[in-house]
Amino acid sequence: MATIKPFKGLRPPRELVEQVECRPYDVLDSEEARAEAGDNEKSLYHIIKPEIDFPVGTSEYDPRVYEKAAENFQKFQDKGWLVQDQQDLYYIYAQTMNGKTQYGLVICAYVDDYMNGVIKKHELTRRDKEEDRMKHVRVNNANIEPVFFAYPDNSVLDALIMRYAATEPEYDFIAPIDGFRHQFWIVADAGDIATITEEFRKMPSLYIADGHHRSAAAALVGAEKQQQNPNHRGDEEYNYFMAVAFQASQLTILDYNRVVKDLNGLSSEQFLEALTKNFKVEKKGNEIYKPAQLHEFSLYLDGEWYSLVAKEGTYNNSDPIGVLDVDISSRLILNEILQIGDLRSSKRIDFVGGLRGLGELKRRVDTGEMRMALALYPVSMQQIMDIADSGKIMPPKATWFEPKLRSGLVIHKLS
Repeated sequence: MATIKPFKGLRPPRELVEQVECRPYDVLDSEEARAEAGDNEKSLYHIIKPEIDFPVGTSEYDPRVYEKAAENFQKFQDKGWLVQDQQDLYYIYAQTMNGKTQYGLVICAYVDDYMNGVIKKHELTRRDKEEDRMKHVRVNNANIEPVFFAYPDNSVLDALIMRYAATEPEYDFIAPIDGFRHQFWIVADAGDIATITEEFRKMPSLYIADGHHRSAAAALVGAEKQQQNPNHRGDEEYNYFMAVAFQASQLTILDYNRVVKDLNGLSSEQFLEALTKNFKVEKKGNEIYKPAQLHEFSLYLDGEWYSLVAKEGTYNNSDPIGVLDVDISSRLILNEILQIGDLRSSKRIDFVGGLRGLGELKRRVDTGEMRMALALYPVSMQQIMDIADSGKIMPPKATWFEPKLRSGLVIHKLS
């Protein structure tokens, strides 16, 4: 059963939230963060991307950069740009994209639930990325950015959330860059807090949707602190880490597409012929063509779009991994024909999130940067939960969630 708790959030005053909030650290590079922060000293980028306070070219992994994060974090508190709530609270965070709103509960999840598998993951993590985020959590003694969870639909929580959504939010703004709306409510009522805690206690599992490295780092630092404290009791703040948990059915998962630099020495005709072994190949013309269903792919090659439909027997509907289009395309196209093995390390392939649209795939091929593009039908949240429940791990670069959580709306201190 899932253990969660409310917490004393560290937040910007209402009038400052739009100056403080920003995109998460892992969706932009240092120079983009430098440009977006501009001359705004209140931007959270000074804490989550503090290399922007150093000369251009300074490594984000430089020890001085982590020290600067802690220095800036303290500065934000000293100047009143971040203020801690005086009681343990839950918060509600809503995001609206293209007319659709999803409502998340900002909670503190239990470190031991991550360690014992109550909090389920579906992706592998890289130790170097874990260590980077662990250093950031350690030096700040806080979870500066939340992780992104999904939970099974719950009518009691849905009714509670909708009751708050009918009231005036604490924060309400349209984010720059993406133009999505973000709203934020405070849950201070003791009865509502108890209800949220109890409804989560009934859930056998929570699921990491996005932020596997942040989840691992937060949990591992919490476990470190348990070991380091000779008087550890189990109720200390470091036993918990911050997450925003959404009902699974509300989440939007976009396609995560591939662009490839070469055809492994094959001509276009030879490549198309090789595809016919496992796919029904149909030319669709030069207008952008989007896959319409599972096991259909769109190929862009030489200015033409093609539909590729996987033939019966090339996938296993009873295998939560084998049924995935990302697995089918990896096995039968990228590996078998193009001999691209490790998607994480190969320099011959790149990945394009679905928010950019298939026009971005076309552009990268038309410019000559890439030789061909492959568009996939998006994975479903149910597929992700099935894989996590089975204890298996998804192939890399399989999911792209939108909208991304904004950082800086609330922070969790570990003491």
